[in-house]
Amino acid sequence: MQLKTRILLADDHTVVRRGLRLVLEMQPDLEVVDEVGDGAAAVTRALQGDIDLAIMDITMPRMTGLQAARELHRRRPELRILMLSMHESERYLYEALKAGAAGYVLKSVADRDLVEACRAAMRGEKFLYPGTETPLIADFLHRARQDLPVTDDPLTPREKEVIKLVAEGYTNRQIADTLVISDKTVERHRSNILEKLGMRDRVELTRYAIRQGLIEP
Repeated sequence: MQLKTRILLADDHTVVRRGLRLVLEMQPDLEVVDEVGDGAAAVTRALQGDIDLAIMDITMPRMTGLQAARELHRRRPELRILMLSMHESERYLYEALKAGAAGYVLKSVADRDLVEACRAAMRGEKFLYPGTETPLIADFLHRARQDLPVTDDPLTPREKEVIKLVAEGYTNRQIADTLVISDKTVERHRSNILEKLGMRDRVELTRYAIRQGLIEP
């Protein structure tokens, strides 16, 4: 019988990871087995069978915690996921739940909430910080309990990578180099994104990226 929950920590700040590890490893039923600094590395590591729970910052380089959660939920649905954030954001919380996360923990009170969030996640329960039962979240939880559909984002995972980099101020050339694709492919992705979202320029794309939790406000 497994006595400890095996945890992966994903945050791009070493000091934050160190603090979280100290909080978690004070508990006899929790064990941090690895740490990573970005979303792409989190996906690769969490797909391995020795991880029971992934705790991920919502905003990380290249692939955000939200993007990583969606990918992990698709490829390893039995894995439990918790999101960490500095922001008391209904939109971030909604997107985290929709991505498959079992809970959303504020970094400002992680020393108080994180341990209980881990245990709730492993029991198959949702962990929400106080004051989050807004109409949007209540509707999501109702739909989840009733197995009703939730509206999907129209963008593909690649288009989300592109829009994140656009919002961060990357040029087409820089995006092409980062994603190892051609300039022409980047331009095609941008055109498709604008058409799907009914938007016209980088400013609107940046606002969308903030609302979706792809970049920090």
